[in-house]
Amino acid sequence: MNDASNAASKVPFVLVDVFAGRPLAGNPVSVVPDADGLPVETMRAIAREFNQSETTFVLGASDGRADVRFRSFTPTGEEVGGAGHNIVGAWIWLAGAGRLPVGQESFVQEIGGDLLQVRVTRPGAAAGPGSAGGVEVTMTQLAPVAGGVLPAGARGGLAGALGIRAADLAEGSPRVISTGAGHLLTEVRSRAVVDRVSPDYRRLADALRAVGAEGCYVYTLEAGAQEDRVAPYARFFNPIMGIPEDPATGTAAGPLAARLVEEGVLAPGATVEIEQGTALGRRSLIRVRALPDGVELTGSGVVSAEGVLHLWADQV
Repeated sequence: MNDASNAASKVPFVLVDVFAGRPLAGNPVSVVPDADGLPVETMRAIAREFNQSETTFVLGASDGRADVRFRSFTPTGEEVGGAGHNIVGAWIWLAGAGRLPVGQESFVQEIGGDLLQVRVTRPGAAAGPGSAGGVEVTMTQLAPVAGGVLPAGARGGLAGALGIRAADLAEGSPRVISTGAGHLLTEVRSRAVVDRVSPDYRRLADALRAVGAEGCYVYTLEAGAQEDRVAPYARFFNPIMGIPEDPATGTAAGPLAARLVEEGVLAPGATVEIEQGTALGRRSLIRVRALPDGVELTGSGVVSAEGVLHLWADQV
């Protein structure tokens, strides 16, 4: 028999649709503010409850070097690093909730011990109810670090794990690059191939572990009717971290921009807009710029829901 007195704590939360201009689009992230008192196991349980690709907890900074600290967990309880949609969504909520000092645009965030620069602006008018007032977040990711390269003999195995043919892979070697989380960047020949990907998640997880990657970013540079610009089209799969498919992945978009600059496809300092999530019915546009000392990610979004968790006293 449940004791009603156990339901002693109300923990607020919001749902933010990131890389979207309207609700029910882009990539949703659950954000739990003022989470300093929550045990880590409760954070993991909340992430399982929401079952979003990531749930982000807003905490006070460890010391005076940062303005705010974030921790993010997947539905399987894995803690993730890097600054992507999970962090953009938290800043959108902070701005919309009046938690940021008036007139201040530049901040420092703490993620997994790393300190990263953030700029929060309001370049446009409010997009409507729950819009957070047209907030735009620009974050610096860590400098790109090259990881493993898929051996030539493993191309067929990776293609099979993705449900496509080896001939569907582009000529360049799939390789791991990290700007906070290492993902296997896998170029294929066309948008049709990207849309056709249907992973065997067990095999894909094995292939990713073998090359030291966390997730797999499948992309093409086929621009369709817009041949005058670089316009990557992508999908992201991360079975290792309990994410079958993610509609928008900032920690993969950053490494892709760095790779395109390295390969001469994109000019240093140029901005590229990556389309992702279309296959899931949640089209997202991610703006990324590769700089000499890091990668800059820009996104906006809308607060689409808010509510309260009713937790028992032994959970907080």
